[in-house]
Amino acid sequence: MAPMATKKQTEAARKHIAEASKPRLKRQAFVEGHKRKFLVVVDETPECESALAFAASRAVRTRGQLALLYVVEPGAEFSHWLGVEEIAREEGHNKARAVFRLFGRKLKAMGFEELAPEEIVREGTKAEEITKLIEEDPDIGVLVLGASKDPSGPGPLVTTLAGGRFAGTFLVPITVVPGCLGLEEILALA
Repeated sequence: MAPMATKKQTEAARKHIAEASKPRLKRQAFVEGHKRKFLVVVDETPECESALAFAASRAVRTRGQLALLYVVEPGAEFSHWLGVEEIAREEGHNKARAVFRLFGRKLKAMGFEELAPEEIVREGTKAEEITKLIEEDPDIGVLVLGASKDPSGPGPLVTTLAGGRFAGTFLVPITVVPGCLGLEEILALA
């Protein structure tokens, strides 16, 4: 006998169905004056570099745009200390700028000197901010994620977005770059 769904699970399911069925913003990537954007979520994980290489190559080959998103995740432990929360937020934005500089150097080292990525900083949880950004920007046509080499799984972002509750209702295609591929292999595929 199957266990009965709790009231909380039933409400969550209804909310998810309502979100999935609401009208979506039409993608504008191929309308005159627009370019298709390849969105990469940047952080300090090694798989991020694989996603960057693939997305940059696809953007150049298809005359698209590269968009880099850094999400400053709030620390719940500081929410009641306004001064500490502000310092943590500022540190998060400083870290974002440093990560963008690092990935700018990586792009140049890969041979993408002419590519000027759009740099976006958001505050919140990664999955929610990625979804909100894609909903707000009709030029984003593909989300590119790198899968971890770790045998325990592809990583939390891939698991959440490509395999979790978002999987069947995500607004754009998700490209997952295998973590086992080297730079030359990635560029040959892109």
